Amino acid sequence: MGNDGGSIPTRRELVKEAAKDPSSTQVKEVQTEKLEHYWSHCALSQKPLSLPIVSDSTGNLYNKDAVLEHLLSAGKQSQDGINIAGNDRTAGTIKSLKDVVQVQFDVDEGEDGGKSSKPNDSLRLVCPVSGKRMGPGVKAVYLVPCGHAFAESAVREMPGEQCLQCNEPYSADNVIFILPTSTPEKDRLRDRLSRLQSTGLTHSLKKASGSGKKRKKDAVKKEEETTTVADVTAGPDLPPKEEAAVPSSKAIRNEGTASLTAKVLAEQDDRNKRRKVAQNENLKTLFSSSDGMAGKQKDFMTRGFTIPAGAKR
Repeated sequence: MGNDGGSIPTRRELVKEAAKDPSSTQVKEVQTEKLEHYWSHCALSQKPLSLPIVSDSTGNLYNKDAVLEHLLSAGKQSQDGINIAGNDRTAGTIKSLKDVVQVQFDVDEGEDGGKSSKPNDSLRLVCPVSGKRMGPGVKAVYLVPCGHAFAESAVREMPGEQCLQCNEPYSADNVIFILPTSTPEKDRLRDRLSRLQSTGLTHSLKKASGSGKKRKKDAVKKEEETTTVADVTAGPDLPPKEEAAVPSSKAIRNEGTASLTAKVLAEQDDRNKRRKVAQNENLKTLFSSSDGMAGKQKDFMTRGFTIPAGAKR
């Protein structure tokens, strides 16, 4: 080595400066580029967005035909026994058409028919209230369940909670950010979906498939558990006491009625006592208190009966 005019560089000569964290400007530029891509391309098929456009609970935008193809392929793979959990490009947010809402965008149809002059040839989506071009530079939202899209500033300045396009009422919780970037916005959408799933609803505020059957099954199971606990705590069925059904004379305010009631109750108690004594005497007559039979005369045929002593077998 050497004598050829070359040199062997050392690491100190090659790595002169340590890697630096990207500046805020660089991070913003990367984020803007990513937003421009997802504002103009389907997040599932990576093809240019075209009407009709749908969105899931996280605010991503999809072509509706791409979502239909995804659901059909997922259903076919599940029938074939293939696990699609690791291959799901929607991160599990789209399991049926109830998990998406068709976003009603206003397209600015100019001389080029609503297409921009950019190479990706994306749609020119505008806010119907403010007229702003919706994209990376303008925060946009859409309403559930109608799906009309507006600039976030226009929705914030709306006097009431009714859509300005169709007058359909909505709640503040159902204002969905389109392609959110901040962590609070993403957490809000995630918490909203968790609350809807706990009530058996989907992102489009429709009942989830099988949620009615599941709630009915849970209700039946809970009722059975309640019945079982009640039976265990109650114990065996006992006959009701006669005294519980008889009104007390102390609760009667009229003296004449109270004395008459007391007399009737006393006679009834006396009658019940005599009946019990008679029942006990009748039971005693069925059995013999002394056994006059010799030990050799006892067998299973004569057990319980009295045979005269002088009788021959």
